[in-house]
Amino acid sequence: MQFTDVILGIVMMVCAGLLSFTMTPIVRVLAYKLNAVDVPKDNRRMHKEPVPRLGGLAIFLGFVITSLLFCSLDKTLMGVLAGAVVIVVIGMLDDIFRLPAVLKFFVQIAAACIPAFCGSAIGYINFFGIQINFGAWSIPATVLWIVAITNAVNLIDGLDGLACGVSTISAFSMLAFALLSPVVDFNSAMLTAVLAGACLGFLPFNLNPAKIFMGDTGALFLGYMLANISVMGLFKTNALISFATPFFIFGLPLLDTTFAVIRRVLKGQSPFHADRGHLHHRLIDVGLSQKQTVATLYALSALMGVAGIIFSEKTMASAVILLLVVLIEGIINWRIFRGDDITREHSGLHMKARGGNSEKEEK
Repeated sequence: MQFTDVILGIVMMVCAGLLSFTMTPIVRVLAYKLNAVDVPKDNRRMHKEPVPRLGGLAIFLGFVITSLLFCSLDKTLMGVLAGAVVIVVIGMLDDIFRLPAVLKFFVQIAAACIPAFCGSAIGYINFFGIQINFGAWSIPATVLWIVAITNAVNLIDGLDGLACGVSTISAFSMLAFALLSPVVDFNSAMLTAVLAGACLGFLPFNLNPAKIFMGDTGALFLGYMLANISVMGLFKTNALISFATPFFIFGLPLLDTTFAVIRRVLKGQSPFHADRGHLHHRLIDVGLSQKQTVATLYALSALMGVAGIIFSEKTMASAVILLLVVLIEGIINWRIFRGDDITREHSGLHMKARGGNSEKEEK
């Protein structure tokens, strides 16, 4: 990638950020008018007061306008943008009317089929020097990947700024990978810069305490675009294990989603059943504040992104070492959090017992 391309990418990022930033207050007013407001009705929601949804519309507009102005509209990009429109429409309808999860799932499949049939598909992956071609399974594999990442980002959207921030980190990780790669898909690199800029423009309004949520409009759109950009760029590299990089970069939402599905199935529940067992809920329950939880997950996402970037033929050992450090650190932190949690429980029981004895003494 030439120096002029880097400057163009920065200009596109700034443009998308400014558009997203200036449109968010307008979208906030629109959300109130359409009654797209998230009212805290259960313990899964961390906010205490009603907050407007629909903020993802500002991210979408900032992204699309900038892309249409700067990117070359080939068949692949037009397919990706057409699918994005479908995703945003179903997201907006859900933010306003709260649609059934199964309906949204089938619409996501339909939206994912559009770019897959327009040339944006996972044709092959590299596995330790062996190229594995998907052949007739190329489109099903692509649709599965897009739907998986779309839902993964949507499911981690449980705290102020969490999904938007993690998506921003993932976008920057993919952008760094594109800049370091000898073979760069220009459109995917530019789209990554635009997506990162659109997220950064919205993020100030979404950080705790959030003035507006991006809702399903934003979460579904970000997941959809991140998945498509990875198909256009990351999967088509000559890395030793080409599919490993996107799995690392999207590691946090993918792991959280995988455990959520397993947890619900083992309980005899539908995979679409909402619960309070996500990683961010667990961190809140052990005593972290919203801001501390989000910062912790940002750091974890960034570390996994770095591991994905350096996971190549020449630096695989470094990536493995980094992942081991992350794993060990995670185990230590979990033990500390768990220990604090148990200590608080015992302290509470002890105080309760003392309180009971005092009452008996008074009687």
